[in-house]
Amino acid sequence: MISVIQRVSSASVTVNDRKIGAIGAGILALVAVEQEDTEKQADRLLERIVNYRIFPDEQGRMNLSLRAINGELLLVPQFTLAADTNSGNRPSFTRSAAPEKGRRLFTYLQTATDNIHPGTQYGEFGADMQVALVNNGPVTFTLRVSAS
Repeated sequence: MISVIQRVSSASVTVNDRKIGAIGAGILALVAVEQEDTEKQADRLLERIVNYRIFPDEQGRMNLSLRAINGELLLVPQFTLAADTNSGNRPSFTRSAAPEKGRRLFTYLQTATDNIHPGTQYGEFGADMQVALVNNGPVTFTLRVSAS
């Protein structure tokens, strides 16, 4: 699984002109499921997202996690993160999970997140979403959890 996490002052996701999720200070996480991914990778990715130290401590160093600051989380499915962009001028999505598997694992991730980080907001799998954010820093990282 792959996630791009962004430290945000605020973020929201809208589908069909209806805001379906919004957060204040915390993390916007775009998440992609790859072909070999399982619940094990989803669990590990979630642990990394909530424990990754990207928030400043008293000295201004990135030493605090989302959990440590009691920040908010917005998870948005984004299959394009799994694209192979190594050649040509058009992305290949051969590494992306099939839609059924992607939906199943994103739903699994939602359930797991509700258990360890209540109040998390979500994007909608398969929807045409409009994502708005104020990136704080800017601070952006890519996290990858492999099947091996």
